[in-house]
Amino acid sequence: MDTWLIILIVAAAVVVLVVAIVASRRTRDRRLEGKREEARELRSTAEVQAQRADERATMAEEQAEQARRERVEADEQMRRADEVDPDVDDEAESRENR
Repeated sequence: MDTWLIILIVAAAVVVLVVAIVASRRTRDRRLEGKREEARELRSTAEVQAQRADERATMAEEQAEQARRERVEADEQMRRADEVDPDVDDEAESRENR
């Protein structure tokens, strides 16, 4: 076989190998970019969900505080009613002092 033919075959093989490597890298880069985009979307969704959860937790705390205030007010009204009611016996008063 002639030397020039061997050089031509080797050169063609090198070109094919380089093209395959470049194509492989581009495919990998596209796949990685797709995963990066998916990760950005997931993070965005997670941030929105976390913000909603924080808002709900704040609302729940406010409602719990409101319920505590209402309970204190109801207990105070019950105590006043017991004081005013002439039919309330000493049991109610002793229950209040506990």
